Amino acid sequence: MSQPEAERAPLETYLTPPTHGSRITGIAAYRPTRLLSNEELSPRTTVSPEWIEQRTGIKTRHHASEAEDLVTMSVAAGEKALVMADIDPAEVDLTIVATATRKRRMPGIAPEVASRIGLPNSGAYDLNAVCAGFTYSMAMASNAVRLGEARHVLVVGAERTSDWIDPNDPDTFVIFGDGAGAAVVSRSEHTGIGPAVWGSDGARHSVLGLTERPDGREYVAMNGPLVYKWSTATMPDVAHRACTAAGITMADIDWFVPHQANNRIIKTLTRELELPPERVVNDVVDTGNTSAASVPLALSRLYDSGRSTPGDHVLLLGFGAGLTYAGQVVRMP
Repeated sequence: MSQPEAERAPLETYLTPPTHGSRITGIAAYRPTRLLSNEELSPRTTVSPEWIEQRTGIKTRHHASEAEDLVTMSVAAGEKALVMADIDPAEVDLTIVATATRKRRMPGIAPEVASRIGLPNSGAYDLNAVCAGFTYSMAMASNAVRLGEARHVLVVGAERTSDWIDPNDPDTFVIFGDGAGAAVVSRSEHTGIGPAVWGSDGARHSVLGLTERPDGREYVAMNGPLVYKWSTATMPDVAHRACTAAGITMADIDWFVPHQANNRIIKTLTRELELPPERVVNDVVDTGNTSAASVPLALSRLYDSGRSTPGDHVLLLGFGAGLTYAGQVVRMP
């Protein structure tokens, strides 16, 4: 028999749970050991090293070995982020892995990542918003913590884009790289992660994505000029709206960490937002475009450089295939 009406908890108990603050307590990165220069890459393409650097701003990128699969890289980054956060692994209630380069359709890799790290009580799922995947995942993690559904959440952005690029297509082959970046989102008395401002433009889904070649293999194909026009025309407004949602203005931003698409897009966004170049994190020069891993890798580089101060406002901006995008303001740990 059902519980008598008088003994049931009111519906409002579930609809309006207590809210908490959320903040980043750990940041870490894993970059594959193999570093590929333009001089090494050029003979495998139809373009020169000078063309690559002038066109993209990229000098080197990391390509993963067979031993450095998505799970291995995610675990390496996640373990280091958890060490920095200094928390009990049993209190990590959720693991989210943002990736778009998984070869196996199911299951997802997040459960295996959580198991290998040793997170006995963690729910786990993968999220695919491609280059915006990490910012989407950070929003999900923050919401779970704020609503009391998780005490700590491990968020990982991991990609092996080198598995999906064609040497005969220099527009993609010379840009993309591999790696993983991780962050720990924890319950806090104060708000350290602002609301996400996100959106999509599915009418332009064919601008960037996988395409099947005559040999039956799938490779990344991209209309570079359209991606540039869309991102530089759309993202400045998203950046301003993310600041407004966080209750600050662009003048309050200490650091800008955009998706590391290419140097040209980063410089244009920096100029449009009127931000000092020295306050913009540019990781693409020696890491390449790592899709969902690019924002956490750049954020980790900022932290490791010692240039940031705890509490600094950082504008994160992820955008790419889908087309999808998300912006949010976070505070440095």
